[in-house]
Amino acid sequence: MIDDIVLNKTEIIRKCVNRVNEEYENNPKNLENYTKQDSIILNIQRACEAVIDLGMHLIAERNLGIPQTSRETFEILHNNKIIGPEMSERLKAMVGFRNIAIHNYQKLNLKIIQAIIENHLQDLVDFSEIILKL
Repeated sequence: MIDDIVLNKTEIIRKCVNRVNEEYENNPKNLENYTKQDSIILNIQRACEAVIDLGMHLIAERNLGIPQTSRETFEILHNNKIIGPEMSERLKAMVGFRNIAIHNYQKLNLKIIQAIIENHLQDLVDFSEIILKL
């Protein structure tokens, strides 16, 4: 099922995650720099959107249904045994972060951003690798 859309979205995810890591440099103090912070948040948001697009593309290609929300994308993939329950929950949480980043930017907590970078950013890459192996 590897087509140009899959390749494009996985490349976006890889580039965005790399950009986050370049700006963060394993240093939470970098989140205090507004320019770095903006770049980090924007690239996490872009990577999340690419993951959602990738999931929706797979669902459409396999005629698995029509997700009513971004989060439902990962429920459908889990229900069809494409991703496990843990991955589904982690990706749904990232959708929640993306929604906050888009709609309530000023309410973002730097500790949450730090936790995402240090503990959950790899989930986006892992998801893209799962899709590439299908």
